[in-house]
Amino acid sequence: MCRSNSMLMSVSYVNPESVHQPTGYTHVVSAEDSRKTLYIAGQVAIDPKGNMVGAGDLEAQTRQVYENLALVLKKMGASFSDVVKQNIYTTRMDQLDVIRKIRSQYLPQNRLPASTVIGVTSLARKEFLIEIEMIAVLK
Repeated sequence: MCRSNSMLMSVSYVNPESVHQPTGYTHVVSAEDSRKTLYIAGQVAIDPKGNMVGAGDLEAQTRQVYENLALVLKKMGASFSDVVKQNIYTTRMDQLDVIRKIRSQYLPQNRLPASTVIGVTSLARKEFLIEIEMIAVLK
């Protein structure tokens, strides 16, 4: 437990079994006092068994990333409605319409989070075309 503004805050490090097991990081760090804040690590197109999904296919990778995020949020008692911030990293800035199309199928249109899209030259593995991290707040 950490002290925060004279209130006790608990911090938990969670790797849900519903997504692949990470190496060198934690999928979700949860900070909780009167609210729970979830800091969700960048998710990539790896299925729960650790297999790469959609090599060379931005649409398939984006869908897998959002599916991974849905699984993580659900495990933590949250949903996309609780997301307040997302950062999208992609090597395919020329295909933002593909990312937007998939994103609109997951995020509630009446509660869109603050969002940043960043074009990068590469991600952790050369076959990754997209990575998305999120922050969610629950009451």
